[in-house]
Amino acid sequence: MNYRTDRYGNKLSVLGFGCMRFKRKGAKIDYEKAEKEILHAINHGVNYFDSAYIYPGSEVLLGEVLEKNGLRDKIYIATKLPHYLIKSRETMDKLFEEQLKRLRTDHIDYYLMHMLADKETWERLCSLGISDWIREKKESGAIRQIGFSYHGNTDSYIAILDAYDWDFSMIQYNYMDEHSQAGRRGLHYAAQKGLPVFIMEPLRGGRLAHNLPKEAEKLMENHKVRRTPAEWAFRWLWNQPEVTVVLSGMNSLEMIDENLRTASNVSAGEFTEEDTEMLQKVTAIINAKIPVGCTGCGYCMPCPMQVDIPGTFAAYNRLYSDGRFTGLKEYLMCTALRKNSTAASRCVGCGKCETHCPQAIPIRKELKNAQKELEGALYKTAAKLAKLFTKF
Repeated sequence: MNYRTDRYGNKLSVLGFGCMRFKRKGAKIDYEKAEKEILHAINHGVNYFDSAYIYPGSEVLLGEVLEKNGLRDKIYIATKLPHYLIKSRETMDKLFEEQLKRLRTDHIDYYLMHMLADKETWERLCSLGISDWIREKKESGAIRQIGFSYHGNTDSYIAILDAYDWDFSMIQYNYMDEHSQAGRRGLHYAAQKGLPVFIMEPLRGGRLAHNLPKEAEKLMENHKVRRTPAEWAFRWLWNQPEVTVVLSGMNSLEMIDENLRTASNVSAGEFTEEDTEMLQKVTAIINAKIPVGCTGCGYCMPCPMQVDIPGTFAAYNRLYSDGRFTGLKEYLMCTALRKNSTAASRCVGCGKCETHCPQAIPIRKELKNAQKELEGALYKTAAKLAKLFTKF
């Protein structure tokens, strides 16, 4: 196993275990199967385990397995505070204590604000006293490091990074999202501040491993170095020294072993020009099947009406590349889970964005198309529920 260090010198396995996708027997996690997978990963060097308050049964199972096998001090636990449920200082304490009880521990190594959407949301939490709360928890040792997980555009990510003295962050990042979400620019900005960055969705929910277009699969098969699609995706990430840990929602021993093999013989800077060019061609093939050729450069921003134009187009494109549910979920996270909506329907057609677009995209037209596809009844219902969480 290869390891990279955080800002305090802790050695973290480059492969992290994402604890959201354990296999289930009916409504419950298959405990015996999950325990074998967790122990197998730990025995082969994985020491970073990521859960969250809202992952059904995840924290409880992880806590039971670690306590039963005496492994709590052998690994680092990361879990997340559902800030969207917080209305008071008392709520923070209640949720945190519940998590400690679930995980059967007296401290959390890496604690994240879950899906922190924008600077305004963080400011709302600060008005409730979260800065003092974090400071007290860190001074007592109950929280060792504080960070946040993020879905959204680069500018908002950078604004959150600058709003507080964070220890780390977690972003969605893969070779398809190089210039969307927080993107490479956000990754490098965090690294310049000395902050480790942990990666989620390295395979875009498995689609970069199993659902590539045939032409893309042939490019990989005919490349002079033979690797599986999943291995290419992981190696692209670990090729970048700014990436600290890559999470994988592993739910089989075969999947764990494949990822362990890659994580044990990978190094930053190993890609050749040919490797990079091949993956760029793969990206182009996938992008050819999407409706808007937005690169996520952000030149169209800021929008006077606060529309998240790159985020909207990224979600719109994912309807076609990754399926309707994935596209709608991303759009909800990027537009409705913020204090102020950044949805396409806010567009008033001023056209300012189009004067700055390097790709000459008819942005106003495409925003209307995206709105029709993305802002149906399901989105409107979910957005109303999200507003209930954020209005306080």
